[in-house]
Amino acid sequence: MTAKESPAGGYRTVFPVLVAIGFCHFLNDMMQSLIPAMYPLLKAGFQLTFAQVGLITLTYQCTASLLQPLVGFATDRHPQPYSLAAGMASTLIGLILFSRVPAFPLLLASAALIGMGSAVFHPEASRVARLASGGQHGLAQSLFQVGGNAGGALGPLLAALFVLPRGRESIGWFGIAALLAILILSRIGGWYGRVHPKADSSRPHLLPIASGASTPKVGRSLAILMALIFSKFFYLASLNSYYTFYLISKFHVSIRSAQIHLFVFLGAVAAGTLIGGPIGDRVGRKRVIWVSVLGVLPFTLLLPHVSLAWTGPVTVAIGLILASAFPAIVVYAQELVPGRVGTISGLFFGLAFGMGGIGAAVLGRLADATSIMTVYQVCAFLPLLGILAGFLPDLERGRRKSI
Repeated sequence: MTAKESPAGGYRTVFPVLVAIGFCHFLNDMMQSLIPAMYPLLKAGFQLTFAQVGLITLTYQCTASLLQPLVGFATDRHPQPYSLAAGMASTLIGLILFSRVPAFPLLLASAALIGMGSAVFHPEASRVARLASGGQHGLAQSLFQVGGNAGGALGPLLAALFVLPRGRESIGWFGIAALLAILILSRIGGWYGRVHPKADSSRPHLLPIASGASTPKVGRSLAILMALIFSKFFYLASLNSYYTFYLISKFHVSIRSAQIHLFVFLGAVAAGTLIGGPIGDRVGRKRVIWVSVLGVLPFTLLLPHVSLAWTGPVTVAIGLILASAFPAIVVYAQELVPGRVGTISGLFFGLAFGMGGIGAAVLGRLADATSIMTVYQVCAFLPLLGILAGFLPDLERGRRKSI
């Protein structure tokens, strides 16, 4: 894997690296998604409340959320090419412990180790994707993120087909996937170490600047993006953590059937992520963000009122539309603050994890106090925050005027 210079002086897209880092993202998020996929089994085995189920999500997602910006800030100053493999080792240890521990507090500790692995993985992996993008930043971010979404979609299916029949101890076998990821990430670390100094010297080609954006405007834009992240991931938490319970409670389906429905929804999320970045490269990231977050509103309002036959198609539409925003948001933010790829990636991936964790905990308490149905009736209005995207500056237009 080498980075070849283009005639313009920048670097061409290095697809082998993008595929490799996307595949590792697939393995990472597949292992993580086994945790929420196991919630019905854990709830029965440990006699957990919905609030305790949400606390598991809060633990591993907020561990990742708090550490990711710090990791990104540190590696912006002092790149650590082999930190990717080290982070995956933390995920491996946490996964093995999660399959064996006998008490709820130790489940939380295992979840925290998995969260630490993600905290190291995501900022640096996002930087690798940008270095290998050759200027196609949206495409690179989508390829990187879709690996994670595809892994997250496969996790519940593997849990339904492999883990549920054999018990929680069988999760430990997925440590083989972590070992494979460590080997691949070690190779990527070597490429990263060779390419990063050269990429720094050609940074104007790799990092477009938010032309004419003042510091206050950049601050306001970042605040808007964070509000949109809150809307997107708080809503997704209702589906990632409680969709199976919703289907079982409202339609009386089996656990296996509910897991398959969750797999289909997460597959739609993966597809939405894949198309969001390239479309943003072509038509502008602001448009993608606006249409994605606000455009999902009719479907979220409809979901609590449809039959089982329509629940699947509606959630597929929600996954496709809502997921297309995140690659565009990350690249848009990177362009607002050039030269801080790790910090920005860590901030937004961390915020995504944090909103997912807080959302799971808050919505779990709401479900305990009211019902699962109430959760979806309340969350249906979150996409209204997409109106804020109209106040984002058009960075593409600003750069066109400066040319």
